[in-house]
Amino acid sequence: MSAEDFAIKKAIPFSWAYPLIAGVAGGMLLRFIFSGRPGGAWSAMAGAFIYLSPILVGAITVYVAETQKRRSWGYYIVAPYVANCLYVLGTLLILIEGLICAVIIVPMFALLGSLGGLAMGAVCRTTNWPKQTLYSLAVIPLFLGMVGDQLPSPQVLNSIQRSTVVHATPEQVWSHLNRAVDIQPAEFGATWAARIGVPMPLSGVTEMTKEGLVRKSLWNKAVHFDEPISDWQPNRYLRWSYRFFEDSFPPHALDDHVMIGGHYFDLKDTSFTLTPVANGTRLDIEAHYRVSTQLNFYADRVAQLLLGNMMETGLQFYKNRSEKPVVSPSTNALPKAVPTT
Repeated sequence: MSAEDFAIKKAIPFSWAYPLIAGVAGGMLLRFIFSGRPGGAWSAMAGAFIYLSPILVGAITVYVAETQKRRSWGYYIVAPYVANCLYVLGTLLILIEGLICAVIIVPMFALLGSLGGLAMGAVCRTTNWPKQTLYSLAVIPLFLGMVGDQLPSPQVLNSIQRSTVVHATPEQVWSHLNRAVDIQPAEFGATWAARIGVPMPLSGVTEMTKEGLVRKSLWNKAVHFDEPISDWQPNRYLRWSYRFFEDSFPPHALDDHVMIGGHYFDLKDTSFTLTPVANGTRLDIEAHYRVSTQLNFYADRVAQLLLGNMMETGLQFYKNRSEKPVVSPSTNALPKAVPTT
């Protein structure tokens, strides 16, 4: 440590932390401002906030650090990276943001923060107007926030497929697809989605209703919804869509930004194909979904990872249940009617 560094540290205890604190405070203030409803002005999913707030956090961090002394290019990368991680953690601790969104967004914020830090570092080294640059970075998201999420958001319609081989007959697999009850946490505990707070299923049972066959789905955190069956070919093929109600997702069950059937994300349908093979049944699953954000390039990849992981765990669940050396639920107990497709 140089004599100058020692003198600064002695005169101002914890001065090394001030740039990080300033960056985090700037980001938190911006997050409080961007607390509008999904799809409206000042939404936290608006491109102005998603792209510019981590850049601003990085820029503030470097600017405050440069007022103390000249920093290295490595500092311009690492300090904003850390500041943005702390920024996201702060929104989580004070309950502005949910765990799901925080985990999903922190890699992107950290990277953008480093880019903002590098840009501010370059400005500080080559010009005499870093303060004006910082003011500009702060004003831009505030100005665009008035328009917010009302700018056209591209819509991505995509699908995910997964497959496994179950050492059981198609009839056994079919019975568990239509009557999965008393699901234990350990049976879905391996998915990383569960670890970040995504609700997991408790039961899924196909019932005959006035409108036809409907699979009633119950998840933990009091989440519940219907899955109207649109194609029912016993022991061969099953497809359902999704129907959500006002109370399908109680408060805090899911973050608003990743709410299924919401402004930004929706599940369209899920299908299962059962194919007899030499050593049992090949079980294929396919799900169609929609993503509508101003960062679809990132959101779609997250959806692929999250849904893909849940689908793989779901297939493993049906495989384990079907292969258990116990008597499967009687297929005679399942609905017999075939809905119109």
